Amino acid sequence: MSEKTNPIDFEQSLQQLESLVDAMENGELSLEESLQAFEKGIALTRACQTALEKAEQRVQLLLQKDGLPVEVPFEVEDNSEQ
Repeated sequence: MSEKTNPIDFEQSLQQLESLVDAMENGELSLEESLQAFEKGIALTRACQTALEKAEQRVQLLLQKDGLPVEVPFEVEDNSEQ
């Protein structure tokens, strides 16, 4: 797997999942289509979770120094006033 395809696959999976949820919430699908969308949504959710777990593992490896974890402050931008 190439590093360039992982973010694209994650973003595409997330976008597909959002589209499925929108279609199901808007009542655009028949019962059978809803069941198929639900099954696909579960698979996409699992794929996204796996991608996030792998990314977390990579971050943990990058934050380790000499086999010991290094504390790094995490700051969240507050964009709620925009």
